[in-house]
Amino acid sequence: MSQTEINPLLTTVEGIQAVLRERNYIADLPMATALRLVMALRKPLLVEGPAGVGKTQVAKTLAEVLDTRLIRLQCYEGLDTAQALYEWNYPKQMLHIRLTENTGQSVAAREAEIFSEAYLLRRPLLEAISQEKPPVLLIDEIDRTDEEFEAFLLEMLAEFQVTIPELGTLKATHRPYVILTSNRSRELSDALRRRCLYLWQNYPSFEKEVEIIRTKLPGINERLAQKIATVVAHLRELPLNKAPGVAESLDWAEALVSLHQESLDMRVLEQTWGVILKDKDDLTLIEAHKGRLAELVA
Repeated sequence: MSQTEINPLLTTVEGIQAVLRERNYIADLPMATALRLVMALRKPLLVEGPAGVGKTQVAKTLAEVLDTRLIRLQCYEGLDTAQALYEWNYPKQMLHIRLTENTGQSVAAREAEIFSEAYLLRRPLLEAISQEKPPVLLIDEIDRTDEEFEAFLLEMLAEFQVTIPELGTLKATHRPYVILTSNRSRELSDALRRRCLYLWQNYPSFEKEVEIIRTKLPGINERLAQKIATVVAHLRELPLNKAPGVAESLDWAEALVSLHQESLDMRVLEQTWGVILKDKDDLTLIEAHKGRLAELVA
C-alpha cells in the first residue's frame, strides 16, 4: 500500500502544504507541487539554490511526512563509488581467514563465506535500495562531486539496482524517493537534469521569512520577527562572502528570544553579529553599512 493511500492529504498539493505546515515547514505551491510529483512519478527531484535556504530540510521533512527512513549521502570532492555504494569489511574478512586456517575448509568455501552479505558494508546508495519500505534518499550537495561520480549516479538512478560480482545483482524492491541538492558550485550535466524534476529554491520573501520565524518560534514578538527579516534581507543584498540563510535567521531569532530582547537596535546587532555572520571580512564590510542598518532597526 502506498503512502498516498495511507494519508489522503498527500494526494493534493494543498494537502501536502497542510501536512508540511503541521511539521513547521512552510512550503509554497512550487515546493508542494514538486513533492507531490516526486511521490506520484517516483522521479528524483533536483533542488538548487543558495546555501542556507533549506534544501536539505526538504528531504528531512518529506521523510517525516511519509513516516519513513531518511538515508543521506553527503557528497564531497573525491567521493567514490565504494564510499557511496558498498565495500567489503576487510578487517572482519581477514579475521575470519585467520580463524579458519586450520579448519580443513576448502579455499572456495572459505572465500564464499567472506564474500557473503555478512561481510558487506552497505553505504547509503545500496542501503536505500535494500529497505522493505521506500525510504527518502537525500543526495546532498551533488555539485561537490566530480563528473565521473555523476555518471555513475545516472546509471544507479535509472535502474535502482547494483551488481556485486560476488553476490550478483541486487535490485530495489521499492524505489526510494530521491532528493538531490546543489548549491551550483559547478554546473551539473544535462543528462542528470533530464532525469530529474527540478526546483529552484531561493531565499524566502520578507512575508514568508516572517512566517517561518513565527512558525518556528510561536512566542516571538511580531515586530521583532519583522525586524529580523528586514535586516537579513538587507544583508543578503550586500556582497558578503557568506550571506545568512534561513537557518541563520532562525538561530538569530532564537538567540534574541533567549536574551529576552523584544526589539532590535545597533547595540544588540553588534552583540549578536556572530550568530548570522560567520566571516571576518563580512564583519568588516558591515562597518560601512552601519548607517543603513541603524535606519532599518529604528
